[in-house]
Amino acid sequence: MLREMVTGILTAGLMTGAAAAASWDMPTPYPDNNFHTMNIKEFAEDVAKATDGALEIRVHSGGSLFKHPEIKNAVRSGQVPIGEFLLSRLSNENAVFQVDSVPFLATSYADGRRLWAASREKIEALLEKQNMMVLFAVPWPPQGLYANKPIEALDDLKGVKFRAYNTATERLAQLAGAVPTQVEAADVPQAFATGQVQAMITSPSTGANSKAWDFLDHYYQTAAWLPKNVVVVNTRTFRKLDEATRQAVLDAAARAEERGWAASEAETNAKEAELKDNGIKVSPPNAALAGSLSDIGKSMVAEWKETAGADGAAILAKYENK
Repeated sequence: MLREMVTGILTAGLMTGAAAAASWDMPTPYPDNNFHTMNIKEFAEDVAKATDGALEIRVHSGGSLFKHPEIKNAVRSGQVPIGEFLLSRLSNENAVFQVDSVPFLATSYADGRRLWAASREKIEALLEKQNMMVLFAVPWPPQGLYANKPIEALDDLKGVKFRAYNTATERLAQLAGAVPTQVEAADVPQAFATGQVQAMITSPSTGANSKAWDFLDHYYQTAAWLPKNVVVVNTRTFRKLDEATRQAVLDAAARAEERGWAASEAETNAKEAELKDNGIKVSPPNAALAGSLSDIGKSMVAEWKETAGADGAAILAKYENK
């Protein structure tokens, strides 16, 4: 009888421990060799270690579990507890989500950090209404200007077929006097080869990954904006964790954000070097071009502020209060 009682107690304890363990599936849009994905995998390892395996985050990279456009709603609805997506993809819901993609508002990593600090509270409040909590955000490398000819002044862009992939890049092209042309990232090499486009703004990562040296020869370090990926967790799921596990996730997230920003800067340097090594002329824009692009940025900031309303005005006031 005593042996049966002890066995019963031990079995109950094992069952309770098993029930306490949790496994989260996490969809991400990018492949395993992308620095965002590598950072997230390290985040998952940190969580597992800090919780002694009580919480396992299984990363499903490359859109293998949910495609990029589906990830946000999958987390919101609880189909998965956690996920990553490009924040500005939500700009159609609210212009506040587009703040990090307003051209020439934040043109350095230091400015990007200040802009995130200024906008995070508003972004978190909007996502909280949709049952999501921000864990961390990491920027892509700053966006540069690519062209198949020298661009010394804004006039050199007039009439140029300019790759557009969202409303911001389309508006930027219009203000520069260029002709916006919708082209997806996968189609960029073919578009340049056939003359469909002659210039574009994108990151050094995208340029290197698409072997831009095969179809153009100039890259200008305009640092037009630093768009961010955000990692969010379903709020109700997060609150079901015990306090120690919640804190472990938050601590790992804070480390992931710092590590991710550093990785983004390293990615910028590495990919710009790769462009240069393959024959592309890499240089900052001259004063005339930089000034004209800055003027375009001011116009677009004003337009964004009007669209984003009171929240947008509050973010800009906080950002500009250096």
